[in-house]
Amino acid sequence: MKKKILVIYTGGTIGMIQNPDTKALEPFEFKDIYSHLPMLKLLNADIDFKSLLPLIDSSDTNPDFWIRLVKMIGDNYDNYDGFVILHGTDTMAYTASALSFLLENLSKPVILTGSQLPLGVVRTDGRDNIVTAVEIASESVGDEPRIQEVCIYFENALFRGNRTYKANAERFNAFASPNYHKMAKVGVSITYNDNFIQKKEKQPLIVHTDLDANIALLKLYPGISTSLVSSVLSMPGLRGVVMETFGAGNAPSSEEFLSLIKNASDNGIVILSVSQCKDGGAVKMGLYGASLGLDKGGVVSGADMTTEAAIAKMMYLFGTGMSSEKVKYWLQHPLRGEMTI
Repeated sequence: MKKKILVIYTGGTIGMIQNPDTKALEPFEFKDIYSHLPMLKLLNADIDFKSLLPLIDSSDTNPDFWIRLVKMIGDNYDNYDGFVILHGTDTMAYTASALSFLLENLSKPVILTGSQLPLGVVRTDGRDNIVTAVEIASESVGDEPRIQEVCIYFENALFRGNRTYKANAERFNAFASPNYHKMAKVGVSITYNDNFIQKKEKQPLIVHTDLDANIALLKLYPGISTSLVSSVLSMPGLRGVVMETFGAGNAPSSEEFLSLIKNASDNGIVILSVSQCKDGGAVKMGLYGASLGLDKGGVVSGADMTTEAAIAKMMYLFGTGMSSEKVKYWLQHPLRGEMTI
C-alpha cells in the first residue's frame, strides 16, 4: 500500500516560481505540484499538501511559528505515515531542533527540506530535495517507518535535525552535522546508516505547545566588555543564557567576568556553555584551567550540542515549567539524541 505523506509548505525559497508575464518570483500554488514534479507520481506515496499560513521568510521564524507547526502535525498525525516540511534554509536547523523537543514520542518521519534556488528556476536544487524527502518519509522496514524522528534532508544527505546547522549560503550542500553521522547518503540509491537512526518503542505522541523565550545568546570574544556581559545577564525576566565559549568551553579568567557569571547563576539564571567550534568539538568543563572558573560559577556543559539545539532545548525545558535545577539537569542529558554523553 502507498504511504500517506503530508507536505507542509511554510514559505522560503523552495516555494517560489517565476511569473511568466512579470518574470518576478512569486509563491507557488502547491495544488499544481504534479505538473511541475510529475516524478512524484512514481513514488510509493499518496501526497497531500497544506500551507501553514501566513507564509513567512524563514528569518521571521519564532516560537509562535513552531507551535503552530507542531499543532498542524499533531492534528494530522493519525492520518498520515510521514511529514515533509518545506522551509527556508536560514533557520531550518532552529526549526528542526525545536520540533524534535516539542514532538515527544514521535514515531513517524518529519523531514525538513528546502532549496538554495527557487523551484521555478531551471537549475533549482528544490526538485531533487522534495522528491527525495518524500521518498525517505515513505520508507519503511516491515510495518515500521524507517525514520522515526525529525530530520533535515538536503543535497544528498539526511541529517538528524537537532545535530545540524546551516554551514553555507552559496553551495547546494548547505548543511553540516560535524558531531553526528549522516543518517543516509543519497546517490544512485539511498544508503541508510541504520546504526545512527533511532529505534523507538511506539507510544502516544505528546505535542508540547509551550516555549519560554526569556533566554539570551552570549557569544564570547577577546576583549568582550564586562558591561556588555552585565547588560545581558541583567535583562528583565531572563531565565537562561546559552553562552558560546572558546574551544572546549574556555572563557576569560578575570575576576569581574567570573563574578558576574557566578552572581547570575546564584540568582537562578541557567547558563549553558556550548563551543564556538562549528566543525567539531565539545565542551569539556575543567579540561583546561580556563574553564574552571565557569565550572565553579555554576555554568553547565552543553557537551557537543549545536547552538541551535541548545536554544530550542532551553526554551522547551523552561516552557514545561521545570525549576532551574531541573533545567540544569536535563540540559546535560540527552532527550532527543541532540548530544553525545
